[in-house]
Amino acid sequence: MKLISEKEATGKTKEIYREIKSNFGMVPNLFQAMAAVSPGWLEMNWQREKKIMLDDGPLDRKYRELIAFAVSVVNNCEYCTLAHESIAGIRGASKEETGHARQVIELFAGFNAIANSFHGLPCDIVAESL
Repeated sequence: MKLISEKEATGKTKEIYREIKSNFGMVPNLFQAMAAVSPGWLEMNWQREKKIMLDDGPLDRKYRELIAFAVSVVNNCEYCTLAHESIAGIRGASKEETGHARQVIELFAGFNAIANSFHGLPCDIVAESL
């Protein structure tokens, strides 16, 4: 696996790295790996990261990071799980909140498996029924 370090970065990659570093204080390995594959891919994903995770939105950053943490746990991505758990903490999530999130993740991973075993089970829980 090749990573493009900050020292090796040139052109557009170097510009993007400056932006990433100004937001994170460093250039995470995931972005360095994307740059090694394709600077265009790095640029596209950095733009997506900024729009979805960094720009203002209806969810505050802590909740976005907790969602990213949950998805990362479910997808068994150790790198992303550790990164987003850490960033969630920086953004105000307590150890109790990330611990509780793990419990919710585990509960619904199991419930999803059970529900999926009943092929075609219709969902009868809608806002109007609660």
